[in-house]
Amino acid sequence: MSVVLRRILIWGSLFVLLAGGIAYALRPQPVPVDLARAEVKPLTVTIDEEGEARVRDVYTVYAPLSGYLLRISAEAGDAVAADKTELARIEPAPPAFLDLRSRAEQQAAIEAAKAARDLAAAELQRAEADLAYAAAERERTAKLIAKSAVSERAVDDAERAHRVAEANVATARAQLDMRNHELQQALSRLLPVPELARPEAGTCDCVPVTAPISGTVLRVLRRSAGIVEAGTPLLDIGDPDRLEVVADLLSEDAVRIRPGQKAIITGWGGPDLAARVRRIEPFGQTKVSALGIEEQRVDVVLDFAGPPAERESLGHGYRVETRIVLFQGDVLQVPLGALFRHEGGWAVFVAKDRTAQLRPVETGERTGLSVEIRSGLAKDETVVLYPGDRVAHGTSVVAR
Repeated sequence: MSVVLRRILIWGSLFVLLAGGIAYALRPQPVPVDLARAEVKPLTVTIDEEGEARVRDVYTVYAPLSGYLLRISAEAGDAVAADKTELARIEPAPPAFLDLRSRAEQQAAIEAAKAARDLAAAELQRAEADLAYAAAERERTAKLIAKSAVSERAVDDAERAHRVAEANVATARAQLDMRNHELQQALSRLLPVPELARPEAGTCDCVPVTAPISGTVLRVLRRSAGIVEAGTPLLDIGDPDRLEVVADLLSEDAVRIRPGQKAIITGWGGPDLAARVRRIEPFGQTKVSALGIEEQRVDVVLDFAGPPAERESLGHGYRVETRIVLFQGDVLQVPLGALFRHEGGWAVFVAKDRTAQLRPVETGERTGLSVEIRSGLAKDETVVLYPGDRVAHGTSVVAR
């Protein structure tokens, strides 16, 4: 073999190897992707929100009158019986002390009452004098009518005048009695104020305050002894076995809830508790979130479905987590990250024969992690998770 031919063979072989290496390096590579299978398994869709446990009916006991409240010995957690357990004792307040100006006003009122009484007495004397004169006129007229010296009209006038005089006397006596009572009322305002009897002296004419219902003392609002006004709150009472939970939901979530739906109470320090929606409040309130955003919030009230023994340590005002169940069942589902928008709907990439195939699907219920597939996908088919811009229909893929 000549030198020229040998060189051609050597350089030709090198060129073929180089071209093959370049072609192999530039060949299409499968895109590494994460894969997941479409499976039929339980799916639970819930609305999660913080809530507060509270006694359904809380009774606040108020002071029925103004006076001196003795120290309340009841403690939070004490059991009480309706109309039997004494919660507090109040000594009625004595009359208020009068200052110099008030005393002078009361003295003037007494003098005015005395003058009014004297005037009423004078009016009574005049009415009695008129009555005596009318009686005498009636007697004279009766004697004259027997002699036919006067007319019957004169007799009638005398009789009417006598009756009017009697009525005037009765009116004057009533006025005098009224003025006497007014005088006594004015005098009573200046009676000396008795010394406030101390409870330890055993002379306390106190008014007892009893429990309105049978239950437990939830909170003592006023414990120390002292002067209280009528209507001062003293204690809160309720039945801890009648607990409910109130959750503050967004209005857009509240419209999806119906009375009777199942709920789960979690995050209170004990096992999960079953509950049901009892009421959705018809009135929404505007509240500001922690981020400063105004939101429309609606209170949703839930009742516990289990026995009270399950929540024995749960009390009034405790924080809980509520999960209101919107949907629960066994459905075909895939991870939410497999879905993407396509022509106004939803679609997934199905990994079949190491190739990505675009597949439009119809979705149903969803959570933050999974979504129900109603059509377009079969059980045990493999889908691509989080497809990027390197994945398209027909792209070669390989499991990462």
